[in-house]
Amino acid sequence: MSKIIAVTNQKGGVGKTTTAVNVAYFLARRKYKVLLVDFDPQGNATSSVGLDKESLKLTVVDALDESTDLAEIIQKTRFYELDIVPSTPALADAEPGLAKVDIGQRFVRLRHALADVAGDYDFVIIDSPPSLSLLTINALVAAKYVILPVQAEFFAMEGLTQLLNTIKLIRQNGLNPTLDILGVLPTMVGKNTLAKQVVEQIAKYFPGKIFNASVPRNVRVAEAPSFGLPVGAYDKRSKGGRAYDAVTKEIIERTR
Repeated sequence: MSKIIAVTNQKGGVGKTTTAVNVAYFLARRKYKVLLVDFDPQGNATSSVGLDKESLKLTVVDALDESTDLAEIIQKTRFYELDIVPSTPALADAEPGLAKVDIGQRFVRLRHALADVAGDYDFVIIDSPPSLSLLTINALVAAKYVILPVQAEFFAMEGLTQLLNTIKLIRQNGLNPTLDILGVLPTMVGKNTLAKQVVEQIAKYFPGKIFNASVPRNVRVAEAPSFGLPVGAYDKRSKGGRAYDAVTKEIIERTR
């Protein structure tokens, strides 16, 4: 059975897309068949695996409005075993349309779109928008697991309470009763005392859920997307590359 994981944080700039792209890449490196779903209107995951957003004829929007089967939208990437459902800023325009859909259907469009293709993959990684929106709820309803990247800074926990309440409501309302937080991933971790304190705070707030590995501040992680590459393909020996490799190993163990 395919393991569907939403990478989510309503706060931007925490390494959400970087995490989704690199986890997908390192899973594929281990010969797992992986589908990366770019569900963020910024479309950065699409660019990060080398696709030109300007040349796309079909994107995830065409699946959300049910005009096209997801199988027709999926594209191969340059990386063996890694496919992608691409996105562009047009995805932002899809949200008002979703709001007009019958309330029983507006939250499950992504889950329905994935239903016919998820079985072809070992893992489906969803890069969610940096907001608590209908798109984010669609991602959470479609997923089995959630990964929460959290930046190791003073305001790290800001906004997470609302997201956690949303996850709780999704479970309680029967939209996705088995949705589980797979782990909380500290990102952009510096070597200073504050970063250490923040990681300790996250561990207390999410007992048993924090990943053993964390992602350090690393220039290679920041550079890689500009070349259309995950950091593992750009510089696999970099600290960032080694960190995401370790995170991926943990994900495999936690989803067995």
